[in-house]
Amino acid sequence: MSASQRSNRGPAAAVENRAAIIRAAGEVFAEQGLDAPLNAIAKRAGVGQGSLYRHFRTRESLAIVAFEANLAQIEGVVAAGGTLDDVLRMVSDQAARSSAFLQLIVRHPDDPQVAELGSRIRGVVAATIDDGRMAGTVPATFEVDDLLLAIRLLAGALAGSVPAERTQLVERGWLLLGIRLN
Repeated sequence: MSASQRSNRGPAAAVENRAAIIRAAGEVFAEQGLDAPLNAIAKRAGVGQGSLYRHFRTRESLAIVAFEANLAQIEGVVAAGGTLDDVLRMVSDQAARSSAFLQLIVRHPDDPQVAELGSRIRGVVAATIDDGRMAGTVPATFEVDDLLLAIRLLAGALAGSVPAERTQLVERGWLLLGIRLN
C-alpha cells in the first residue's frame, strides 16, 4: 500500500507515533548529538514534523523523555545495591553511545525538567559515593559535586568527538581525573 493509499488513523496512531518518535530521538541524538535536526527524527520515526511537534513542543522536552529511560535504568541498579563503580560505568557506557544526554544536562540547567534529571543524577551519585571512596576507585577527598563536575568535563570532551573515539576518551578522562573504574 503506498503512502497515498494509507488511511489517516488520526488519534488512534498517537501512542504508536509517540513511541516511534522517542525511539528515533534516542537513536538520532546518539548519532548526531543534541543539535540533530528534528526532521531527521521525524523521518526515522516515520511521522511528519507536525506529529513530532504535537507530542514534543521543544527539542529539550523530546530529549528529556528520550533519555529518561537511561536514568531510570541507573536508578534501578542503585536501588538493587549497585555501587558508584556501577553508576560511573553505566554513565560512561551511555556517554560513549551518546553524548547528547550529558549535553542536555550541561546546556539547560535552568530548565525545570532538566534540573529534575540533574537532581536524580545527584541522588544516585550521593547514594553511592561512600563505597567509591572506601573501595579506592575515587579519591578520598571527592564529594558529590566533584563527581558531577567530572561527568560534566567528560560531557564536554565527548561533545566534539566522533562515536568511534568516545569509549577511549571516557576511559582516559576518568584516569586523568584520578577515578579508577573496576
